[in-house]
Amino acid sequence: MTLEILTSDLLTPLRHGFFTRRGGASSGIFEGLNCGVGSSDQREAVLINRARVAAAMQAEPEALSGMHQVHSAEVAVIDALPSPEAERPRVDAQVTATPGVVLAVLTADCQPVLFADPEAGVIGAAHAGWRGTLDGVLEATIEAMLTLGATREGLRAVIGPTISQRAYEVGPEFFDDFMAQDAGNARFFAQGDGDRMLFDLPALGLARLRAAGIAASEWTRHCTYSDPERFYSYRRTTHAKEADYGRLISCIRL
Repeated sequence: MTLEILTSDLLTPLRHGFFTRRGGASSGIFEGLNCGVGSSDQREAVLINRARVAAAMQAEPEALSGMHQVHSAEVAVIDALPSPEAERPRVDAQVTATPGVVLAVLTADCQPVLFADPEAGVIGAAHAGWRGTLDGVLEATIEAMLTLGATREGLRAVIGPTISQRAYEVGPEFFDDFMAQDAGNARFFAQGDGDRMLFDLPALGLARLRAAGIAASEWTRHCTYSDPERFYSYRRTTHAKEADYGRLISCIRL
């Protein structure tokens, strides 16, 4: 099956893509394009999947620059092709001005966010779950890109497939964390059943990007939870009591 790659006009002409699970070599609960080396999937299948992604990005698999994602606001500046022996940096965003490097982010409900200033030749990729977004990973990515020569006027950002509000039920403690930072965060919640709330993660992401003053931003409007044929979802897997879940990959390169 052919890979399915979602793209955005905002990131044109740079090669980029939010890859769905279609077209991969994994089977069982991981069926499709599982690119998570940390999953319990067969390693050979994951490496085949990552090689297919690299080929679609017109690069070798070794050019994929990944992260050990920890739900932080930490950013790594990548200035060379990754070394096979090197450990992945414990960060949740990467930026580069080095041609040939393919910045990659893995997600399964959290926001994959791709950034570009095509004129300046600077790109970025962020893993933005609720904690990282609240703690400022998107703003930190922008600031790191500015140090490489990007400008706010030239920067665009696109949020890829992520969990939508209708599928993201949370409890009162979660709501309280947001209120403790800013009472204005109430606009990202809707009332659910009983004391449950429905949280709008992509709305939070877009609000933070727009407040940062960059040129343009958008969400592709794909919900990972509600489309199991195309997307992996940590929350859907949890509700189904499955043992593990696949990881989607999103990439960008100069």
